[in-house]
Amino acid sequence: MLNLFDQKRWSSIIPYLFLAPWLIGLVVFSGFPFLSSLYLSFTNYNFVSSPNWVGLKNYLTMFTQDPQYFQAIKVTVTYVLVAVPLELSFALFLALLLNKGIRGLGIYRGVYYIPSLIGGSVAIAILWQQVFGDSGIVNQLLGYAGIDMPSWVGTPDYAIWSLILLKVWQFGSPMVIFLAGLKQIPQEFYEASSLDGAGKWKQFIHITLPCLSPIILFNGIMQIISSFQAFTPAYIISNGTGGPVNSTLFYTLYLYQNGFGNFQMGYASAMAWSLLLIIAFFTGLIFLTSKKWVHYGDQG
Repeated sequence: MLNLFDQKRWSSIIPYLFLAPWLIGLVVFSGFPFLSSLYLSFTNYNFVSSPNWVGLKNYLTMFTQDPQYFQAIKVTVTYVLVAVPLELSFALFLALLLNKGIRGLGIYRGVYYIPSLIGGSVAIAILWQQVFGDSGIVNQLLGYAGIDMPSWVGTPDYAIWSLILLKVWQFGSPMVIFLAGLKQIPQEFYEASSLDGAGKWKQFIHITLPCLSPIILFNGIMQIISSFQAFTPAYIISNGTGGPVNSTLFYTLYLYQNGFGNFQMGYASAMAWSLLLIIAFFTGLIFLTSKKWVHYGDQG
């Protein structure tokens, strides 16, 4: 007969009871759509009729017959490779300034974190569109300096840079993480190096960066993943077209156009799985190279 008051038995069951809501949510809201999209990527599905199995046709079309696909990859990879290093560099710079022990550190930290909370919203994207428009604030300020610039968001050569600046402006999250990492570096390292005649720059290169390398790795991977998934800014600024001349055609925007604009949900699902592999490739590449530049405290 089962003993309902068996403490040992309940101690092994209770953790799973607490995890049950999360596990159910994972299966229902993530697992099922995950497997469904994998199946749909091998079908021709338009929301109206039942999915029609086409095998690898979507993938072959994507890689051999769709020039827009490679344009979307080009724009997105350019965005990631430029925006992420600039964002992390700016975040680290501000973290170094805030680590000087200034008064009201909590206030500055909260203010600087706000862009990360609202930067991906529709309202901010609309505001950004107005700021970098033909008669926006940026061009007005440049006009006072005698510099005549066209609309940033309406010119192919500059449109992507307005999105990159928006990404850099969302520096709050990596900055807070960098700041936490800086506070964990023993001050004895800097004191000992000062006695040896090392200046601020050498201390930064030989102490700060190596000690922060695990955090740089974490921030880099998180920002790369989020940048590949960026959608709202490009959609709002280009009015959903990816223009001008496909200069802001992010991968996710082109995926959206195929899935919800052209009703090619099977093709869009194939694009989603391709994006997963692209992100996995870049993430794996970073982990592979991290052995040479990431240093942990327990290493000799």
